Amino acid sequence: MTPSSNLLCPCGSGKNYQVCCEIYHLGQAAPDPESLMRSRYTAFSGSMWEYLLNTWHPSTRPMSLGNDDQVEWYKLDVLESSSESDKGKVSFAATFRQAGKWMQLREKSRFQCEEGRWYYVDGDAEWLELDPGRNDPCPCGSGKKFKKCCA
Repeated sequence: MTPSSNLLCPCGSGKNYQVCCEIYHLGQAAPDPESLMRSRYTAFSGSMWEYLLNTWHPSTRPMSLGNDDQVEWYKLDVLESSSESDKGKVSFAATFRQAGKWMQLREKSRFQCEEGRWYYVDGDAEWLELDPGRNDPCPCGSGKKFKKCCA
């Protein structure tokens, strides 16, 4: 499901989707690896499989992506981002819930720019299961205690 244009973008930029990731989903080239990473996170959260495949470097692109509707994406934290010439890196943590379990994907991603377009190449990923306590901050990013939010 594509996010509504007048709502905040799921990527966590603080901007409306219309002026953030939607422009890339509609075909504009992302200007840097971080923008592409954010747009890909939003695409995962909205099940935009074609966009994800189109922004994956051909050398590492899978043939298809499964429809994983059972994953609920909640929050993206970009930890570090850099680029030099035609190569880029983005470290991030993406929090999600799957089969009732809170999880976090931490990845150091690699990107390649070709003919003015950035592509996701691959990354070193770590999958963590989160176990929030009742009085811990909710992993969804609301700022509320877990017991008052998503428990």
